[in-house]
Amino acid sequence: MLAPHIPNEQDRLAALREFDVLDTPPEPEYDDLTRLAAMFSGTPIALVSLTDDRRQWFKSRHGVDVVEIPRDGSLCSHAVAGTDLFVVPDAAADERFKDNLIVVGEPHVRFYAG
Repeated sequence: MLAPHIPNEQDRLAALREFDVLDTPPEPEYDDLTRLAAMFSGTPIALVSLTDDRRQWFKSRHGVDVVEIPRDGSLCSHAVAGTDLFVVPDAAADERFKDNLIVVGEPHVRFYAG
């Protein structure tokens, strides 16, 4: 399912680019944060990700080897469309995501919070 429309998308993308962090090398501080997030949440995967106009890029990742996924295939694109915490208790049971490639295939995402 495609992500919802984001009214202030151009402003969000400009702010993201100002951080100048896209496509930068791994940093231990981010990797520590991702590892701790996985540990405290009891999940096998945790990510520090950034969503630009075409992809979700992983600044840091724990539990997956992939570096990015297309934006249209990301659950994160739904999170950035809102202003509150976006939680999907079971992506396989959620009509919006049950056919998503990262849900039906590797890494078999179930729970999502962003």
